[in-house]
Amino acid sequence: MKKYMMKKRFLTTMISILLLPGNIFGQVKYTNPILEGFYPDPSICRVDNDYYLVNSSFAYFPGLPVFHSTDLVNWKQIGNAMDRNTQFKIGDAQVSGGLFAPAIRYNKGIFYIMCTNVSEGGNFIITATNPKGPWSDPEFTLAINGIDPSLFFDDNGKAYITYNSIPPDNKSLYEGHRTIRIIEYDVTTKKTVGDNKIIVNGGTDLSKHPIWIEGPHLYKINGWYYLMCAEGGTADQHSEVIFRSKNVEGPYVSYENNPILTQRNLAPTRKNPVTSTGHADLVETPNGKWYAVFLGCRPYEGDYYNTGRETFMAPVEWKDGWPVIIPNRTQVKYQYPVPFSSTKKVDNRFSGNYTFKDDFKEKQLNYRYVFLRNPTEDLYKIKNGFLELPLKENTAAERKTPAFIGFRQANLKGYGAVSMKFRAAAENEKAGLMIFQNDRFYYFLCKSVKDSKPVVELYKSSAGKNEKEELLASAELKNDKALQLKIQVDNDKYNFYYSEEKNNWILLKDNVDGKFLSTKTAGGFVGCMYTMYGTSNGLATTNKALYDWFEYKGDDDIYKELK
Repeated sequence: MKKYMMKKRFLTTMISILLLPGNIFGQVKYTNPILEGFYPDPSICRVDNDYYLVNSSFAYFPGLPVFHSTDLVNWKQIGNAMDRNTQFKIGDAQVSGGLFAPAIRYNKGIFYIMCTNVSEGGNFIITATNPKGPWSDPEFTLAINGIDPSLFFDDNGKAYITYNSIPPDNKSLYEGHRTIRIIEYDVTTKKTVGDNKIIVNGGTDLSKHPIWIEGPHLYKINGWYYLMCAEGGTADQHSEVIFRSKNVEGPYVSYENNPILTQRNLAPTRKNPVTSTGHADLVETPNGKWYAVFLGCRPYEGDYYNTGRETFMAPVEWKDGWPVIIPNRTQVKYQYPVPFSSTKKVDNRFSGNYTFKDDFKEKQLNYRYVFLRNPTEDLYKIKNGFLELPLKENTAAERKTPAFIGFRQANLKGYGAVSMKFRAAAENEKAGLMIFQNDRFYYFLCKSVKDSKPVVELYKSSAGKNEKEELLASAELKNDKALQLKIQVDNDKYNFYYSEEKNNWILLKDNVDGKFLSTKTAGGFVGCMYTMYGTSNGLATTNKALYDWFEYKGDDDIYKELK
């Protein structure tokens, strides 16, 4: 009995040691990206013990998704800051037009978001007393010639805007020559005050011709003003750099060990690479720890990725008065210890190999879905457990509002699937599931009719070469009843399935070129969307598709390995 009690105490002690914070066996970790898929240009702020994060959304509506967390690792979308047609006008913008680089800040009971609508209106500010909304209509009365504006509230009561702008006298010394400027802002009159001043010309070292200095954020820490910016462009040479000054208007001195974040010096053949890191924002926890959120990409080969630019997070280390996000020539990790020892579980539904299933039982459409450009009142309806999607004459290849409800592709491997009821009245009527990058690059898996018989078809967009989509595959259906469709992705390949019986999947076509949908091929700043979509291809119709569920599931190898 005595030996048993001694052994029990020994095992209890060992378990306690293993579970101590910092112990590798008991340590709770979070997974990167914290927001998978097309969630670029993150900006973050803290109010007491609450954290709020926003992202660029370009021509998708509603715009500027707003996320909330109390521990920096478990995130929930609480709304969209631009959710009214009168508030956010997109017009006929290309998919990578619209809203660029928001910055969220809080001051004296009010939340502020500064952003740029590059398609209509320019730079603006919106405000809210509750980050869930409603957010105000945009104020466009800003004397700012540039993009990426960010508000800074000084401790003396003054406010300033920093932003990316043109070179001095609008004379470029080289391609990509830009400046960071500052101008005072009066929160009462909602107008800028005085003239702007250049605080960074070119970047960290003008003699080396640094390109695309942008995404500035200003902080005051221990008596110093820190100016953090992205540099090097948004591709694989992307980086984050830091400057500081004792005066808010400068002069600003570049950190001698810049950049404080980049992956450009690492071997491109490394396993599970993260690339293009930059466009960061800093936040301090109540216990004095610092973290950075930033964008990054996960290519499956070379510089090919379909998931767009995603939101990562990493701890910040202070060295000799300077913040360093990722030490030089080290990799962004897929896992880090959680910021707070009180966090016992990470259940972030925007990270890892998660599953999302929607059976349309809620009255409101989930915040995660987006439309392409401004929606019309009749775009969709949720009724009796179905998402009703009336077919539109518009197509996804036009710069109009199609019958389009998208969900982000968040993983390199996985699938999106739907179950729907639809009977085409003519061959021009088609409805189903699309994997969409932009109006020139997409695949469309749909139900239609051919020679008066129901068929399932797979189309490839024309990539702008001509107006007609290419039919890649088709099959006659046994009946005209409910149909399930699935698009499975495996890195650079997409596989297309259909089922007339529950989960009895039939392969229509496999190994379809995924690089066709990559950012490298298709261009722009967005990622792929799994999209419920229907069109009558220019002809009037009253027909509609009824979707009874949508499902997304990730299956990335890296997250299986981490478990």
